Amino acid sequence: MERDGRRAYEGARLREGLLDKTNTAAGVWADTAYRSKANEEFMEKNGFRSHVHRKKPKGRAMPEAISRANNVKSKIRSKVEHVFAEQKDRMDLFVRTIGIARATVKIGLANLVYNFKRLLFVRRMAVT
Repeated sequence: MERDGRRAYEGARLREGLLDKTNTAAGVWADTAYRSKANEEFMEKNGFRSHVHRKKPKGRAMPEAISRANNVKSKIRSKVEHVFAEQKDRMDLFVRTIGIARATVKIGLANLVYNFKRLLFVRRMAVT
């Protein structure tokens, strides 16, 4: 999307309604593109807990503590990202509908199919 004739960077979307305040979970898990002082202040002001990756300092090695913290965040984020990758790539999910209700149903059905496939996988693993 463009803003003022320029392409807005990914992190700017966070403050433009990307976060849902009605969500019961307060944690925000994101990569370094979303880390900025403005985003951190926005999340704190609106009751969100930041789990956004930290950037490597320019011209220096990544401190060990930050590297370990980013690693923990990556493990959690990867579990979510794998679901989206499965739906987008293997299930060929592409939402092109008229109206939010139809899009919601389409995504909901994709989630249902994913959960059935996951259940079958877990049951197969329990048998062997």
